[in-house]
Amino acid sequence: MTKKQALLQPYQLNNDITLKNRVVMAPMTRSRADNPDKVPTEDLHALYYAQRASAGLIISEGSQVSEQAVGYIHTPGIHTQKQVAGWKLVTKAVHDEGGKIFIQLWHVGRMSHPDFHNGNLPVAPSAINPKSQSFTPTGFKDTVTPKAMTQADIDHTILDFKNAAKNAMDAGFDGVEIHSSNGYLFHQFFSTTSNIRTDNYGGSIENRARFFFEVLDAIKSVMPENRVGVRFNPSAHNLFGVTVNEDTIPTFDYIITKLNDYDLAYVHLSEPFNDVSDVPCAETEIAKRYRPIYKGTLMINTNFKQASGNAVLERGDADLVAIGKPFISNPDLVERFEQNLELAEWDADTFYTTDKKGYTDYEKIT
Repeated sequence: MTKKQALLQPYQLNNDITLKNRVVMAPMTRSRADNPDKVPTEDLHALYYAQRASAGLIISEGSQVSEQAVGYIHTPGIHTQKQVAGWKLVTKAVHDEGGKIFIQLWHVGRMSHPDFHNGNLPVAPSAINPKSQSFTPTGFKDTVTPKAMTQADIDHTILDFKNAAKNAMDAGFDGVEIHSSNGYLFHQFFSTTSNIRTDNYGGSIENRARFFFEVLDAIKSVMPENRVGVRFNPSAHNLFGVTVNEDTIPTFDYIITKLNDYDLAYVHLSEPFNDVSDVPCAETEIAKRYRPIYKGTLMINTNFKQASGNAVLERGDADLVAIGKPFISNPDLVERFEQNLELAEWDADTFYTTDKKGYTDYEKIT
């Protein structure tokens, strides 16, 4: 392979942003905001992201839009001025290295736990326990039956996302990604296994997608529409409390088709996280299905390596490739692709610890 690799070609994301390559650092929870205010820090977060700024685009770890949105320990937020100040250190560090960075806006919904909310229940579209586990300050605990959101709860959450997007722009991010994937709050609204509402947010596909589009419309009122990305995992099955059924793929077909009416930065899709070949209603090839449907920039994710990333771009099934864990142990992943070098192995035991070990201490090639 040479520098003519598809992954290493520049990409015009919008009128204002040109990516120097098509390798995207995928959003990954790393649990380093180990402080009472859940603030990103200069010695950890800013250094970590700056080390990886040779990516065409960095998408930050999921960052909660409110205290109610939190569901994992030591994850940074984007809803206070202290957090905005912390993120300013990160965006400056990335920009100083010539990089681009979006922040992923996050609300985990029913995947949270009362331990995060002074004993109060987490919120969700319906009072259905995902029967999963939440990573709490005292370890993994079984999830509980959440509180079904009222209209007031929904309205307040829309404002939380809107304010988080404004904060992201104030913090210097190049854009935001709405985390509408992986069994979290938006995905819970999409799925008939977690949403049994009988009001305007339940029942039909249009109703189950309504909350997502209301949030999207609120966000685009405070920032350029072409700096907003969205993420989906259509064939997530028996993961994060969601399952695929006969309504699943038609729901995502509707949502992704409707997104053609928006001038988004990108739609970010995940291939199945596990084998769904024996699940009758699942789609086994997400990029192939949605490339003809979505007319804008399509990003694809899940277990891509150098060869497979180049191949999916060359086939025209995607425009950008998001890569996760290899970026953890290879801050210079793009340079290694350029030189066709072996990749360093990651240490999974340090994925969610709280210090620099396994975070900022991976070496770059000389």
